[in-house]
Amino acid sequence: MPRSRRNDNSIDKTLTIVADISLRTIPTTGREKEASTYHRDGMPAQPGGEYAEASRNHYEATRPETDPHDRSYAPHNIGPIHASSGEHARAPEHHFQALERNPSLPQAPNNTAVIRHHRGEQAIRQGDLETPEARSDRAADHRKQAISPAPNNHIEAQNRSKMTGRFGDQ
Repeated sequence: MPRSRRNDNSIDKTLTIVADISLRTIPTTGREKEASTYHRDGMPAQPGGEYAEASRNHYEATRPETDPHDRSYAPHNIGPIHASSGEHARAPEHHFQALERNPSLPQAPNNTAVIRHHRGEQAIRQGDLETPEARSDRAADHRKQAISPAPNNHIEAQNRSKMTGRFGDQ
């Protein structure tokens, strides 16, 4: 049974109702409705740890979706799934795909910065003292890219830049 038909909590149920109403009232094609359904089914699967289901739904959403801007959300949503399942090396490639389709998506470079920072900390814990420096510099570049179009968003990225003294492109 699709996840949208078996939501377990009131927030998911409410969002599903709102999405269903929106799909009925806003003029959309059958392909757009199908893509929206896949996205809607993929979103609540991820926090529940159902990564395979979430990924499958987001990949399926790209099949009927024709608008490049809307297609950017599938790889954008798949990146955090890889990060959540411990596949940190695979996550940034999905964020880059999202940015190729929608260059004004500041969440993608922010998510990439978080992953780069995390991987730098992992390297330090493993005794690698050269890799973290490069990853921290790259993370700072990604944070700057995320912050610049929307300075009031991504407060965590701004704080991390201040804490580390890395503001990108220095």
